[in-house]
Amino acid sequence: MKVPLARFGVAMEEPLLGELDLLVESRQTTRSKLLGDLARAEVMRSKLAPDSPGVMTVTLVYDHHVRELSEKLTAMQHALGDKVRSTLHVHLTHHYCLEVIVLEGRARELKLAAEQLLATRG
Repeated sequence: MKVPLARFGVAMEEPLLGELDLLVESRQTTRSKLLGDLARAEVMRSKLAPDSPGVMTVTLVYDHHVRELSEKLTAMQHALGDKVRSTLHVHLTHHYCLEVIVLEGRARELKLAAEQLLATRG
């Protein structure tokens, strides 16, 4: 069964619209389809119960020459205990590293852990 479409107007800053159009072009889609996909993803995210079990990846790119940053990130991961299932560390350049952290746990806990990791300076 085909779901009926509803038309509505959207106002946004011109620079943001320009970025959106670049994304539309790169994905070879339409504004309507892209906005629908973004809205659907956000609606699903909002419906996730805080106690739902889940798996999450947190991807960080950071300058490993920032004083004590590597140690802080490692300490944070150790503090998360068994929520950290795996990590991948990649040396991108002389200064920058990429780290992918796989977390497993309750949605609320994962969100908090990700926010803390992403808020780390550097």
